Amino acid sequence: MKEFSNRITQLFKIKYPIIQAGMIWASGWKLASAVSNAGGLGIIGSGSMYPDVLEEHIRRCKAATQLPFAVNVPLLYPDIDKHIDIIIKEEVKIVFTSAGNPKTWTGMLKEKGITVVHVVSSSKFAGKAEAAGCDAVVAEGFEAGGHNGREETTSFVLIPAVAAAVKIPVIAAGGIATGRQMLAAMVLGAEGVQMGSRFVASEEASSHSRFKEEVIKANEGDTQLMMKQLKPVRMMKNDFYQQVLEAEKKGATVEELTKLLGRGRAKLGMFEGNLSEGELEIGQVSALLKDILPAGEIVKKIWQEFMNGIEQPVKMN
Repeated sequence: MKEFSNRITQLFKIKYPIIQAGMIWASGWKLASAVSNAGGLGIIGSGSMYPDVLEEHIRRCKAATQLPFAVNVPLLYPDIDKHIDIIIKEEVKIVFTSAGNPKTWTGMLKEKGITVVHVVSSSKFAGKAEAAGCDAVVAEGFEAGGHNGREETTSFVLIPAVAAAVKIPVIAAGGIATGRQMLAAMVLGAEGVQMGSRFVASEEASSHSRFKEEVIKANEGDTQLMMKQLKPVRMMKNDFYQQVLEAEKKGATVEELTKLLGRGRAKLGMFEGNLSEGELEIGQVSALLKDILPAGEIVKKIWQEFMNGIEQPVKMN
């Protein structure tokens, strides 16, 4: 593999500007350490973890890799203060925040010497993240799985818009699972990519095997962004999706949607493998995924495709 250096590899002290997203019920210490050991940046997804569980995953990750890794903190979840305390106590060096106001925690984290990255869905929010002191932003397009922005801006529009709006490095996310897609994102102004769905379909992901198999069977159009008036989330179409669709067609209120969602719906689907009644969060790019691979092999394959894309001329008629 050729040597590569840019602001993202320098910021995180990693070999390749490939970042594994901090997905709920999928990205524990096994996945994060495997990605970091392969030269990317692994991320522990704290959104589905109680504070004591997060602490255990951080400690296990530190034991499994000597290389940098991060923790993702979705700011809409409870116990954020406890999560932050654990992150500081365990001396995690990199934090990705999402789904909330970056002003809330960025200053404190930076005072502790922690690199902070915030996930945004618009150039407006990217500017606010930069103003809050974030070291980089993740520009996450409409194609992404899980909780998403309401703007419905696709990655091909969002990436150049965010890159033009801020001076800090931009990491592209949403609809990226191959090296050629990574190359396209870099041409548009990104300096790294964050991938979620591709790493859900990995051996080390903690999500249920039935969910992983469902992901690699997905076709175009098998996901949709739902519950925009509650918490926008892209999910696979299943029986639960149909229930949400019918409720929204009938003009369900936020309270009614909250009741329908209930507790533990995402855990039921992605972690416990209930493909009918669970919430199956995944991105549009699942339609391109055809195999479940070791995370290290995924990193290697993406980087090789990226380098091949640089070296091969554009096809012309």
